[in-house]
Amino acid sequence: MKALIFDEPKKPVVTQVQMPSITENEVMIRTSRVGICHSDYELLAGQYIIPISYPVTPGHEWVGEVIEVGHNIRGLSRGDRVVGECVIKTPERIHHFGFSMDGADREFFAARPEWLHKLPDAVDDAKGALIEPFTCGYYAVMRHGGVNASNTVVISGGGTIGLVSAAAAIGMGARVIVVDPVPLRRDIARRLGADATVDPSIGNPVEAVQDLTRGGADLVVECAGHPSSLANVFDYARAEGMVSMVGINIGQKFPVELGKIQIKDLTVRGCIGSPGVWPAAIRFLERTGIDLSPIQTHHFPLDDALEALELGKNPQAAVKVTLQFA
Repeated sequence: MKALIFDEPKKPVVTQVQMPSITENEVMIRTSRVGICHSDYELLAGQYIIPISYPVTPGHEWVGEVIEVGHNIRGLSRGDRVVGECVIKTPERIHHFGFSMDGADREFFAARPEWLHKLPDAVDDAKGALIEPFTCGYYAVMRHGGVNASNTVVISGGGTIGLVSAAAAIGMGARVIVVDPVPLRRDIARRLGADATVDPSIGNPVEAVQDLTRGGADLVVECAGHPSSLANVFDYARAEGMVSMVGINIGQKFPVELGKIQIKDLTVRGCIGSPGVWPAAIRFLERTGIDLSPIQTHHFPLDDALEALELGKNPQAAVKVTLQFA
């Protein structure tokens, strides 16, 4: 079978690998689609935040079909469409699927049922490939108890996580404003249903947000991890507002007025991953019918994975690049 492998840092290859087998406690999955994540580029560069051994097969934003079931498995059958969590706890250690454990950028792989979630018919494979990042955005919005139609939410950073966070807030009925300098991302935000967008490279984004919100947002979700975004999030929020910190910024230092947390009596919470929300997030997508397809800007077959990786480096041209399997 074929697989995309990071043979060593900065060396991706599409190659033939051995077909896996399953134990009596596993199922075999045929991969359908896999999204390319920003963290895949960190992995490829050899700079990921956890220790990695190469070669490794990436791919943690996936959807697939169960084609074989181990003797001891209950609750899963051949033909079930499934997605899987990327942080996996085993008796020995915690694994990160697609990082410390080979991921889904291969035609077939074995998985244990406790990693998996079945997809309802209303959630197609295209949307299924976005479930993993969507759960992160859903978790970021729900981290403070969720929002409703009375709330205004500002999303700072319109990459994939910012856009799925916007989609989650829109699905909850909130008024949503997305701040991002990239025209493609602002356009997608509007197509998802955002009420307004702000280009922070033109004028003062804090003034723009304050004008649009008439005093600040109920919830600000920081999704960029960029110093210019992080420096403004407390100014985007209203007094007694809430801030979810999602964007990753590790090892960098920059000035920010932390006293605004006290002065404005803000509630600030960090978010990492999407623990415990996968079933709820899938039901949310099923029942709201939110169309996430504008986020998926490009699709490539596995054979063209190197071209897909190259395109995905350019935020001006692409947001979510997805590999499709025959």
